[in-house]
This record gives sequence, C-alpha cells and structure tokens, in this order.
Amino acid sequence: MKSDVSTLETSFPIRSYGKGELAMCYIPNVTQQTAVNQFNEWVHTAPGLEQRLLDTGMNRTCRRYTPAQVRLMVNVFGEP
Repeated sequence: MKSDVSTLETSFPIRSYGKGELAMCYIPNVTQQTAVNQFNEWVHTAPGLEQRLLDTGMNRTCRRYTPAQVRLMVNVFGEP
C-alpha cells in the first residue's frame, strides 16, 4: 500500500522550483509577476510559514525554492 507522501510526490513533484514557476502553478492565467506578488502575499500571511521558510535557509531575494521549502508550502497551501 502506498503512503500519502508518495501519493503527494506522484501527483505534484516535490523538487526545486523557480519562484515564478511555483507561483504560476498555484495562480495560473495571470502574468508571472502578478502570480509571484500574490504568492508572496500568501507566504507572508500564512501563520508561521515565512519563519519556517527562513529557518530552511531561504532569503527574501532568492530566486528558487528548495524541495524542503516546496514541501512546507504544499503542506500549508495544498497541491496546486
């Protein structure tokens, strides 16, 4: 029997994503910059998420998210 983690990784791959790439997964059909701006707002307003991301080594000027950071966001926002 497959675990929930493997199901999650099968339906949405947990890997490194560019900020714009991940934002467009969650917020399609808008310009990439609009998606990034809105996604950043979600990150800032999700309780404790931004601090957990910073604890993984993310800085506010990074251009990519690590798989660990993507996993944190998927856990909070669900799959795109």
